[in-house]
This record gives sequence, structure tokens and C-alpha cells, in this order.
Amino acid sequence: MTLPTRFEGDPDRVALVVPGVGYSPARPLLHFASSVLRQHGWTVQELWWHVPDDFPEYSEDERIAWVDRQVGRAANAEGGACRLVVGKSLGSLASGTAADRGIAAAWLTPLLTFGHVARALRRAQEPTLLIGGSADKWWDAELAASLPHDVLEVPSADHGLELPDDPVGSVEVLRQVVARLDRFVGSLGRAEAE
Repeated sequence: MTLPTRFEGDPDRVALVVPGVGYSPARPLLHFASSVLRQHGWTVQELWWHVPDDFPEYSEDERIAWVDRQVGRAANAEGGACRLVVGKSLGSLASGTAADRGIAAAWLTPLLTFGHVARALRRAQEPTLLIGGSADKWWDAELAASLPHDVLEVPSADHGLELPDDPVGSVEVLRQVVARLDRFVGSLGRAEAE
């Protein structure tokens, strides 16, 4: 089940904020992503989902289908105004949906080791930002570097884009991620104006 929270901005520029399994839009990376989007005038629809209890038993294809349904419904509800997806971890399983629909995307800790995500990112034509940590087991630095997308790799950061046992350093990582996301979102506005 998915429950959206909506923040109104430009009705013709809607961004979906897509959570991870246990990383809701209230957590720092997605909270500040929503703030950046609102600052740039976007309407923001945050998805708050509850993964099924038996989700750990789902196959990779079943997980992809479940995420695609959630994101597809949210995008369809916007009547063509959905122009950006910002997703965390599990949310990156919607990378195929974004690529197929020609939607720009910012993927925070994408699951690059999943073949579906890698293939979708290879065919994505719209502006795409990938942010991951070198200590994240689902991050593939070689793949990220080979893609024609904007990439930020944070040295020693884990899947939460945090530095283990270094809370001050983790706050600096958050600042770095939010600043890169701000530049990326700003560049989308400039591209539309041209």
C-alpha cells in the first residue's frame, strides 16, 4: 500500500520522492531532497509505502513489479506532469519505469548490482544523477563511471550514505549530497528554459 504526501508547487513539474524498504521520506536524504525540490518550485509527491510482510521472500522480478506498480500509479495520477523521480535504494527498481517514460531521475544509493537497474540506467536518456558510497555493497563504481550520467561517489560511505562511527563526517556527506542534488535539480530548470 502506498500513501502519498503532496506539497504543491508548479503543477506542470511534479517530482516523485520514492523511499527505500525502511528509509521513508522523513529520513534525512529524502527529507532534504523534498526541501530542495520545493525550493526550486516543484510539486512534490512523497510516496510512503508499506512493503508486504512477505516481501523478503519475493523474487527480484516480483520486487521490481511491486515497485513499478507503486511508482507507475503515482506517475499516472499526475496526468503527464511527472518529470522527475528521486528514489532511494529499493526505489531505484523503478529506474526502468523512469527510462521507459522519459522521466529524469536522481537515484540515491541505487541498486547497481541488480541487472534490471543497470540495464535501465544504460537506456535512460533523460538527465540522471547517481549518488552512492564506495562502502555500499549494492554500489558498482565501475558501472557508475561507465554510464553517461552525473555521478557522485562518496568515499567510505555505506548504503545510508553515512560514514560508520563518524556522525560529524556523516553530516558533511549529507551536505555534499544535498548540494549535488540542488545543482542537479537547478540544471533541470535551466534545461527546460532553453
